[in-house]
Amino acid sequence: MEINQEFVDGIKKILPEEQFYINEPMSKHTTFNIGGPADYLIFPGSMDQLQAVVKLMNQCDIPFTILGNGSNVLVLDKGIRGAVIKFHAPMSYKRCEGNKIIAGAGAYLKHISQYAAENGLTGMEFACGIPGSLGGAVFMNAGAYDGEMKNVVKEVKTVTATGKILTYGPDEFNFGYRHSVFQANGQAIAEITLELQSGNKEDIQAKMDDYTARRESKQPLEMPSAGSTFKRPEGYYAGTLIDSTGLKGLQVGGAQISTKHAGFVVNSGHATAQDVLDLIKEVQDRVYKEKGVKLYPEVRIIGEQ
Repeated sequence: MEINQEFVDGIKKILPEEQFYINEPMSKHTTFNIGGPADYLIFPGSMDQLQAVVKLMNQCDIPFTILGNGSNVLVLDKGIRGAVIKFHAPMSYKRCEGNKIIAGAGAYLKHISQYAAENGLTGMEFACGIPGSLGGAVFMNAGAYDGEMKNVVKEVKTVTATGKILTYGPDEFNFGYRHSVFQANGQAIAEITLELQSGNKEDIQAKMDDYTARRESKQPLEMPSAGSTFKRPEGYYAGTLIDSTGLKGLQVGGAQISTKHAGFVVNSGHATAQDVLDLIKEVQDRVYKEKGVKLYPEVRIIGEQ
């Protein structure tokens, strides 16, 4: 890569050294433990820093990709050109105001779910085991156990490519199955307001404990993955289709269909993104040939092959 010195010099004026990396392997920053280098990896610590960084990238013509926790993504083997903005601890603040929770995009879903429970608020129990950030969950309209983000998101603040802060309301989210307006507009989700309902703390915690136990018993949480690999086909479950096609345990290089849950591709050791892509293609072809059902990846595939 050719370093843009104007950009690097500008970043050094905005961020401390530990919040900015050059040519950083994304395998260190994704739950799949897969991915080539990002030209620049940036960890903004506040809304002001995020605005300043985005303005600088616009000024220097540096494209950028937003990542939350690095779950639900497959970064390709040649990595990501331009900058990756990844939210971490300083952007994971949260506060409770009545039946609302206002939180930074970097907050982990499990922490938000627990925080809601501690404050006697119900509605986020479904998300207690989803291994992602709040911003990423809004971006993808994440869901589990008959719950979805669209049911609880009240307001979203974003930062545009020119550094302007915009506020979105419920009529503008365009939520669908694993879809939101934010997938098309290129803006950085920065802060989210959730609207929940009052509930009994013990009942809320009991439901979360139940969901957690179910997830731990069925899903391969002990191995690196990006979460559920395929979208749910209408009228079917992807994992059931893959399992009944006899593909559980199928392996290409270091990528494997989990022997615990066939809906997950796991990194069994030193998997490349190409291994994962080849395995996904093999599964798609064989399930379609035997079952007549087309499977589509739920995982975001980003970067250069």
